[in-house]
Amino acid sequence: MFQQGVPLSLTVNFDLRAHVESLGHNVAGCMGVNLSARRCGGFLTKRGGRVKTWRRRWFIFDLDHQRLAYYTELDEKKLKGVIYFQAIEEVYYDHLRTATTSPRPSLTFCVKTYERLFFLVAHSAEAMRIWMDVIVTATDEHSRY
Repeated sequence: MFQQGVPLSLTVNFDLRAHVESLGHNVAGCMGVNLSARRCGGFLTKRGGRVKTWRRRWFIFDLDHQRLAYYTELDEKKLKGVIYFQAIEEVYYDHLRTATTSPRPSLTFCVKTYERLFFLVAHSAEAMRIWMDVIVTATDEHSRY
């Protein structure tokens, strides 16, 4: 079952949805978060890197491609950016840095990579907690090896 030297979340047997549910999340009751065994999808509002405007983007966390990708729309046709798992250093609730500019300060969290900080806003507190735990799955596994 466990492949030697391969992070647990990247093995074919790892079930992302079961893992998140085991952390106590009510995935079925959280509107706007589509979670399967290998992917998590949903809209988040992201702050731009150079131009600090907030835009709604469709995010896909994909275990098979080891990346968090974001698109302009749900159809996943126009890829706007990719955050590879190995680049993610940490994920944390950000109540200080963006509170003044975020459209929803209490629902804002940060994905820190080696290159930049990604400020993201979820549509609900439960969605924010699910997204943070989903993304932490990638950072936990990569920081171990």
